Amino acid sequence: MAFAFANTITAQTKTNNNKHKIVFQLASDDTLVHKALMKQLNNIVTVAPETKIEVVVQGGGLTMLMINKTIVQEKIAQLKKKNVEFVACEFSMTDKNITKEMMIPEAGFVPYGILEIVTKQEEGWSYIKSGF
Repeated sequence: MAFAFANTITAQTKTNNNKHKIVFQLASDDTLVHKALMKQLNNIVTVAPETKIEVVVQGGGLTMLMINKTIVQEKIAQLKKKNVEFVACEFSMTDKNITKEMMIPEAGFVPYGILEIVTKQEEGWSYIKSGF
């Protein structure tokens, strides 16, 4: 009986100490998707503040990180303070003639968005595709 109790405590401890790592992919220029993503991210950092989160933005999603197009920069800034990373795919930026100077200061950069996502998955991160 004591053995079963010890296993239960060990299982609970492992569950409670499990720090999530989530990589989100955003490729949509739909502002409703951007708003929904901000809500999801805020919910996660509220419920599980130790969660590591990176949002990889590519293709049409780059508008979310562009100075003259984003409608969620304030929310991004708040989430950055909670260690949520937002990175733009430089390959997509080149394809769309978008420069780093056109991006909000909260944006980071990765050479290839898809390879960033694959690398995160290989490191044990969970993958979520943003959108409807």
